[in-house]
Amino acid sequence: MRDELLFNKYSWFSVEQNQITQLKDEVANFHADRLLNTSVDDLCQYFIDKYRIDVPILKFNEIVADQRETKVDVSNDYRYFGDRSGQPVRVDGSTVEITVPFQGDREVFNVQPTTYSLNPPRADITDGALILRFTGVNQTPVEVKGKIEKTLKDIETNLKNLRGTATRLNSSIGQTARDVINSRREKLLANQNLVSSLGYQLKQSVDTPKTYSAPNVRRKLRPTAPTASKAPYTPEPELMMEDYEHILNVIHNMALVMERSPSAFKRMDEEALRTHFLVQLNGHYEGEASGETFNYEGKTDILIRSGGKNIFIGECKFWGGPKLLNDTIDQLLGYSAWRDTKVAVLVFNRNKDLSKVIESAKKVTLEHPNCKRFIDQKSDTHFRYIFAHRDDDNREMTLSLKIFDVPH
Repeated sequence: MRDELLFNKYSWFSVEQNQITQLKDEVANFHADRLLNTSVDDLCQYFIDKYRIDVPILKFNEIVADQRETKVDVSNDYRYFGDRSGQPVRVDGSTVEITVPFQGDREVFNVQPTTYSLNPPRADITDGALILRFTGVNQTPVEVKGKIEKTLKDIETNLKNLRGTATRLNSSIGQTARDVINSRREKLLANQNLVSSLGYQLKQSVDTPKTYSAPNVRRKLRPTAPTASKAPYTPEPELMMEDYEHILNVIHNMALVMERSPSAFKRMDEEALRTHFLVQLNGHYEGEASGETFNYEGKTDILIRSGGKNIFIGECKFWGGPKLLNDTIDQLLGYSAWRDTKVAVLVFNRNKDLSKVIESAKKVTLEHPNCKRFIDQKSDTHFRYIFAHRDDDNREMTLSLKIFDVPH
């Protein structure tokens, strides 16, 4: 068996261009309504998982060796005088076989890095391992070990060169995906607005499936495109982030008042504290902030409506441990209707170590099964996350966790 040349089949430049071209083509051919109905962040992560290149990492501590007897062709070796009639001359020899496990994409061993040798190493590429073979007559341990070390060094040098360029490609895939997704979304929405403005009933597709699985790709663990409805996309009004920030700032300012006048608030319960927040919010939203208001599946603590639509939902709770906070988040998600996209959990801390409460609250929120990711930290006591809606993973909600030290 003749081992193949490594790092010699495809140039890195063609591989890089192919990954980007395929990504753009897949976005261009993605079902239009499904593209509009799916979270952009989820789509970006899908494309990152699919088109990133994982350069193999050799597992040197798992290398195993084997040896077997074989016949060696010495026809071209002047040291052996045999039949020169053109027939092969074979003598007894041995083959040492080295199995080198690796983790990563096996196809990378066929890619020529931007800096390469004209005499690349040889090996047999299998799933999860390289097989190196060293055949000869009267081989010595020193001789074979030297060949093994040189071959491994050559392989690792090529992988190191590929790792640098692959890292740059992988770090750019997310932004490339986001750019082409947003560009296509803008075109689709513009076309949709054009058709809507004609004044005719829109044609509905009745034979398309509601879900879609991505085609198989090169990995054993194949990424699957996020499941989303192909129902016609309908743009909806959304609370602007600056309005959301304003609401949270009003709440924050009320908390400062509590800190500066502790005697006035030290005996208040959750309902009384919530009432003070509502008074301030109604001053900004013309009486449209209410408490204990029924929404979806229960009564939420703070609900602000504007133009007949919910624009903010909040839950107020005294800190009672991780389980209570987890239950509060569940409660908030249960109260949130399909169109509610910005919510908050307000935690009042009384008679507890604030720093420990903060760490525990952050951990509970991040580990909640509906939490998709942490966004940022606005202050020492204000943290922001993206949550999936309970009934639709593609409906994303911004959840702010604000923790207040209240008088006691």
